[in-house]
Amino acid sequence: MKQEKNKELQEPKEPVLIIPQLIVGLGNPEPKYDQTRHNIGFAAIDVISHAWKISLTENRKFQAQFGEGMTLGSHRIRLLKPLTYMNRSGQAVQAVTSWYKLPPESVLVIYDDLDLPLGKTRLRLSGSAGGHNGMKSIISHLNSQNFPRLRIGIGKPKGAKEAAKEGDNSQTVSHVLGKFTATENQVMSQVLNFVVDCLEMSCKQGVEKAMNVCNSRNFEVSEC
Repeated sequence: MKQEKNKELQEPKEPVLIIPQLIVGLGNPEPKYDQTRHNIGFAAIDVISHAWKISLTENRKFQAQFGEGMTLGSHRIRLLKPLTYMNRSGQAVQAVTSWYKLPPESVLVIYDDLDLPLGKTRLRLSGSAGGHNGMKSIISHLNSQNFPRLRIGIGKPKGAKEAAKEGDNSQTVSHVLGKFTATENQVMSQVLNFVVDCLEMSCKQGVEKAMNVCNSRNFEVSEC
């Protein structure tokens, strides 16, 4: 009996697959924020909903635009665009997770990242807010950092780092709340289609498997 027990303890456990059940895109709801860099999470959800044919409608209970349907691989999924403004995104996320009794690790959040170059994406299983106010709110409301997130690079304006050291963040704010250039939009169109592929793989094979693909691509900005 003792040998059998020791054998059970020594056998490696199969890794737990993290499969998203709720995909959240972060942004601000007013028209003036449409197509801005800070709203790339909203743009991602729009592309995903179109690809998977999941319509989004306003849900007052969730304080968000919400849709439910199937991925191309026939995995049930929910899509969410909080209408609470970025700093209170966690309210909408918590409302959905409480209603459907979803664990934090089943929530995948898509948002913009200044520290990633434009054309780059980064998928992770967990982590801190990294200074992003939308993520701070979600972490606070879910009381956990252990949920996957997909960061989409929006790049940093030249000289912003030096200006920030002197207490001037105006350049960074202007960049984040500004719109992509025509050239950047071409790149972001490719990035968003790639994001759909990454999320489809996350739902089929788990987030960890999708990380290998999602974190290895880089879409270059053309100088032409």
